Amino acid sequence: MKGSTYRRCSCRDPKSGKELGASCPKRNSRNHCTYSIRQELPPREDGSRRSFARGGYTNAKAAQADLDHVRALLGLAETDDPEGIQLLAEMLAEVSGEKLPLPDVEETRRRLKAGQDLVGSLTVAEWLDRWLAGKRIRKSGISRYETDIRVHLKPHIGHRRLDRLRVSHLSEMFTAIADGNAEVLEQNAQRRAAVEELATIPWKGAENRARRRALKAAIDEMPAFRRVTGPATRQHVKATLRASLNDAIGQQIITFNPAAHVEIDPVRKPKALVWTDERVAKWEQTGEKPSPVMVWTPEQTGAFLDFVADDRLYAMWHLIAFRGLRRGEACGQPWSETNLDQHSLTVTGQLVQDGWEVEASEPKTDSGFRIVALDDDTVGVLERHRKQQEADRLEWGSAWVNTGLVFTQEDGSWLHPGKVTDLFERLVAASGLPPIRLHDLRHGAATLMLAAHIDIKIVSDTLGHSDTRITRDIYQSVLPHVGKSAAEATAKLVPLQRKAEQEAQASKAAKDAKRAAKAKAKGKKGKAKKAAKKG
Repeated sequence: MKGSTYRRCSCRDPKSGKELGASCPKRNSRNHCTYSIRQELPPREDGSRRSFARGGYTNAKAAQADLDHVRALLGLAETDDPEGIQLLAEMLAEVSGEKLPLPDVEETRRRLKAGQDLVGSLTVAEWLDRWLAGKRIRKSGISRYETDIRVHLKPHIGHRRLDRLRVSHLSEMFTAIADGNAEVLEQNAQRRAAVEELATIPWKGAENRARRRALKAAIDEMPAFRRVTGPATRQHVKATLRASLNDAIGQQIITFNPAAHVEIDPVRKPKALVWTDERVAKWEQTGEKPSPVMVWTPEQTGAFLDFVADDRLYAMWHLIAFRGLRRGEACGQPWSETNLDQHSLTVTGQLVQDGWEVEASEPKTDSGFRIVALDDDTVGVLERHRKQQEADRLEWGSAWVNTGLVFTQEDGSWLHPGKVTDLFERLVAASGLPPIRLHDLRHGAATLMLAAHIDIKIVSDTLGHSDTRITRDIYQSVLPHVGKSAAEATAKLVPLQRKAEQEAQASKAAKDAKRAAKAKAKGKKGKAKKAAKKG
């Protein structure tokens, strides 16, 4: 195909404004003109012509080098590969029109062979938008991805080319997020101090009112209280980016996923602790929980269930406490999947929150679909609950909302999971028991099963875990008496000479004490006889 380099003079006639071209008197002067190139490209599918054009070269050598570069790129496709020829032509037309740097020949050869985009101008933000639009998951999952993309990924790396994203770029992003946390904490502290100062200023007096107005205005100018981006959120941001880049690899847009190799602080999940007497006493003094995840003892769980025995949702609290259903699973459990005659229920769905909106959804994983066995007491509780619900349905008449769910509002409509949590917290506070979260009832159910020596696989299946390691790592909060029994049983397995000697000494000491007591008693008896004779 035709191509050439040529000199060009950009001088213009001061009167007409037209380029002088070859008539420029300075044209033959050294370094006056610049060089340009033009290479004809394969025509478009409709037959129209197109070409690659570029100017501004300071010498013929540089211009010729780029012309050779363009021809080398055109030569990457075989003559019997019309699709490849068109792709290369489209790439060079775009590079020419956008004044982009010429792509590397070998990199373009690799991309053409792998079926990847040849120009590679797709940004991270553009890809994330495309990826998110193609996701077909539940609404709450989309919302979480969208938040990660909007709040973190786009502001930090959205401008970067997708094919040039590196591990170092992601390290810089997470460092910036950590620095932003420090700024948020400082701003929160400043606002909190101002609010506390405002509370100390009296309302009466012109001077005090002026101070209050000035301080309120200053507070209004401050950033609102914000939450920091914690380790769990940073891990989720990384997971979102990693998933999107894996899909980009699957579509042969990129070949390397930097999110799989960036290192960030691990999430240290809080361990579940039992509310022992000592911890309860300290909580009563300080109001502080030893851990975000706390579990009641069996006695405390029983005290709570006794306290809420007359609550309309008692059956829900009972079911979660003993069978470990998740909040959304309990709210979404239908009567059609609850077989009281067979002493079982089947978890097939849940109610989940998206913001404050509620939607029905399937369990997140295959292991979430499960059959949960029910004990006689729980069956009895659910039977009484069903009778009460039937009475409510008759009372509401035509206004009853027939959702078919086990646990509902008074009119039969869906329970809002967020409101269920709020109700539980109010009931716990009213009971006077140490605080736990609603999800901690589930922890407690797992602990009770493990304390009853139920096989770990059965416990895991009941809770809907995909792996028994999850059950061991997260839910096995050992009750004090269980731990003490295990410790004693373990200690008895090891024969220690020191222990035998201690036991022998203790036995000898006990015998000596017994003999001394007998001698003392005998002496007192003898003295009593002598005293009687004298009398």
